[in-house]
Amino acid sequence: MHEKKNKKTPAAGICTGLGTFLLLTVIAACIPFTLPRLLGYQVYAVISGSMEPAVSVGSLVYVRQTEPEAVEENDVIAFYAAESSGAIILHRVVENRTVDGTFITKGDANAQPDLSPVSYSRLLGIAEKTVPHLGQLALILSGTWGKLAALSLVLAAVMLHAVGAALRAKEESFQNQ
Repeated sequence: MHEKKNKKTPAAGICTGLGTFLLLTVIAACIPFTLPRLLGYQVYAVISGSMEPAVSVGSLVYVRQTEPEAVEENDVIAFYAAESSGAIILHRVVENRTVDGTFITKGDANAQPDLSPVSYSRLLGIAEKTVPHLGQLALILSGTWGKLAALSLVLAAVMLHAVGAALRAKEESFQNQ
């Protein structure tokens, strides 16, 4: 009687392991941008140097919505540049004028306070945390090429898992003959 050898090739395990690694990489890259949103933060990438050196260009900023009256002098706030604008500015509060519902703000890198007071209605919230350089990754991932790259990695991971499963099935069918 002939005994079959139970010899397994490592290809199936390598494919599955690499596929899992790619999926975990995509998930890990998305966590700093998605999890904080679930915890009530808005996430912004800094693209100008008006808050240097405290907040550098390319930083990621986590902003929590707050009541305007609770904002204090020296808090860093995010606000819309104008009522009808989607542009967002991050500056330090010089004065909170609760009587007229405005803030006087100033970028740390600027010599003078901003020309126009910021109305309470333009406030997005207080910057609670900044992470240098992570904003650059956010800008890349949120762009067309970044989304295509993430999708490609996910598809590659799925394909690697499928190849690993097919190789395992082939090994099992060969061993059962």
